[in-house]
Amino acid sequence: MALQKAQALTAHVKNFYNKFEKYLADKAFENNNISTDKMDEDQVANYDLAWVAAELFAIEEMIAYPGKVDKGAGSIEEHLSLFFIADALADMLSRFRPAAQKMGISSQQFENEVHASEIYAFTTEYSSEAFAKKIADNLAANRDFGAYGLNDDQAMMADTFRKFAEGQVKPIAEKVHRQDLTIPDEIIDGLAEMGCFGLSIADTYGGFQSEANPDHTSMAVVTEELSRGSVGVAGSLITRPEIVAKAIAAGGTEEQKQKWLPLLASGEKKCAVAVTEPDYGSDVAGMKVAAVKVDGGWKINGVKTWCTFAGMADVMLVLARTNPDLKLKHKGLSILLAEKPPTRDHEFDYKQPQGGRCHGKAISTIGYRGMHSYEVVFEDYFVPDENLIGGEAGLGKGFYLQMAGFAGGRLQTAARATGVMQAAIEKALQYAIDRKIFGKPIIAYGINQYKIAKMAAITQAVRQMTYKSARLMDKHEGAVEASLVKFYSCRISEWVTREALQIHGGMGYAEEYEVSRLFVDARVFSIFEGAEEVLALRVIARSLLARALGLKAA
Repeated sequence: MALQKAQALTAHVKNFYNKFEKYLADKAFENNNISTDKMDEDQVANYDLAWVAAELFAIEEMIAYPGKVDKGAGSIEEHLSLFFIADALADMLSRFRPAAQKMGISSQQFENEVHASEIYAFTTEYSSEAFAKKIADNLAANRDFGAYGLNDDQAMMADTFRKFAEGQVKPIAEKVHRQDLTIPDEIIDGLAEMGCFGLSIADTYGGFQSEANPDHTSMAVVTEELSRGSVGVAGSLITRPEIVAKAIAAGGTEEQKQKWLPLLASGEKKCAVAVTEPDYGSDVAGMKVAAVKVDGGWKINGVKTWCTFAGMADVMLVLARTNPDLKLKHKGLSILLAEKPPTRDHEFDYKQPQGGRCHGKAISTIGYRGMHSYEVVFEDYFVPDENLIGGEAGLGKGFYLQMAGFAGGRLQTAARATGVMQAAIEKALQYAIDRKIFGKPIIAYGINQYKIAKMAAITQAVRQMTYKSARLMDKHEGAVEASLVKFYSCRISEWVTREALQIHGGMGYAEEYEVSRLFVDARVFSIFEGAEEVLALRVIARSLLARALGLKAA
């Protein structure tokens, strides 16, 4: 009954959301399309629209969650769902009040339209300290964070990689982080032997992804479990092969697929992605790194930055301007595969026999250590014609091929955030049980019970959103959902890890405790694979407004 009530209340809020979406779409409509300039006049409102769209997605999954895992009334699954929904509904009302004023809707009309009084009653019951205590007591007694909803094969995969994370990743995670080391070979080799790098590559090219029956959930499960051990040591290792392989699969020639996909799937060739430039982050259309046609290939000149894993990589996917006409914007970009010798060093300088050069230096960061992100300089760096993705047919299609890979990368980022949040809640729960203040364990205090309940509810909601997006990707759908869960999970993981650190008090700020690493690692999620604001405004909100007006593409 409670979940049915939640569904009814959500429907009222969604009706208002649809009205607000249409209002913003009409304001941004110009010349038969969505105008970016018009959208920028309402950036805060469009950001809120994207956030609420993500919350609605999460609520829908949490309404379905208990039934999907066959759990009934009174279960931890139902309690987590109700707590999350109540908290999210309250947040949506607070965001929609200024939206109503913007639309000329009176406060009373707004309250009536969304059935605010019923929502207040619902949130008072299911977002209360008393209800949070039920969840926290259950978690403390049983360490049961709720069923994941996996099939037998996926559950076995989760167990296998959880054991690897516990036995191989966690024991070295703190050392790698504190000493800023490169990922040890035994981790990379171990994951290669387990087939980790082939999870997103079709079985026809040596991978483990069935073309007939894709399973992106398994990839998400593996990413989550490895990230639970360490996102810098293991959780991000399969993201770059995912992005590069998807780009090759989407636009490469058959010869390129036959050559590169098996090498990536086996881990024989490690890869990096060189897209971002110092002056152009998410503004791909303005990129200036150029590839000029020469006899037998191309010469690349320019600087790329935030090239994660570039040192260890044998090959870098480089998004370069193959047409010098800047008016073409993203339509003048192509993808080239630039090969180089791998190195474990924080700096490299490779000179080609042909005279070209590429040199790079790792960027010092507060977290996400192990992978290392480099600034890479190309000077007349030669790439043969056979490494232009798609050959001549691929000229000008680099942006689109890159985006084919980034949808999967966003899904993986959500899974990485889930793994880090799961590790944080586990650490916070154990510390709250063990630590005593004023004569009793700190989990006995209402504020900590509330935090732990909310952390667990959020983590499960993100997990279910991620799995839903993965199932949609199996059907070659879900690009918007992958963006929504990336956007939501990355921002919310900062709150979860922050509260986990806060529960540890002063010790949470000490590197002696793992939770400090989880906190700084989570901070990067809102930046890479699409910066939070750009993702919200240029990708999500733009797509939502186009949908509201029935436009095919924004």
